[in-house]
Amino acid sequence: MGEALPVLVAAAADSLRRDRGKITRMRHDTSYPETGPETPATKFLHKHRIAHSNHLYEYEEHGGTKVSARELNVAEHAVVKTLVMEDENAKPLIVLMHGDRKVSTKELARQIGVKKVGPCTPEDALRHTGYMVGGCSPFGTKKILPVHLEKSILDLPLVYINGGRRGYLVGVHPHDILSVLQPKIVECALKE
Repeated sequence: MGEALPVLVAAAADSLRRDRGKITRMRHDTSYPETGPETPATKFLHKHRIAHSNHLYEYEEHGGTKVSARELNVAEHAVVKTLVMEDENAKPLIVLMHGDRKVSTKELARQIGVKKVGPCTPEDALRHTGYMVGGCSPFGTKKILPVHLEKSILDLPLVYINGGRRGYLVGVHPHDILSVLQPKIVECALKE
């Protein structure tokens, strides 16, 4: 069976998969087993026994959630961005936001009790999380950071969030994110 697995995975390239009744078209990267790549994020998910599906796609520089949603054939609203931000004292934090929404930094700052919030530089995001921008996951970060979750994400049955590398999302139930990361719930979404 071990020798047949790469052949089966290769044969499944561009095949249809069912995900909670929804058909999702994906490209398969045959260099990884069917469980997906092993990253600090997936190690974290396995350690905490969080059920997840693996979704590899062809990463495009600066493509963002539009590309991943298109490649997975899911609504961009169900793709959750992991945004590494910092307050006025350069204290880092993570914000989980719908792919088709922006963060009102003014409203976020008000809700979390700081003067201002802004994005970290890509270098600082890497230093804090251990992940490159475009491959940043809230799971298995290098440092334990406070996490803030947009409230309406909890209304979705399934979300797709970065699995710890560019071109790799995991499908998880939003309430599993709630239980394992214990984020502060915020309402700071703005339409793009």
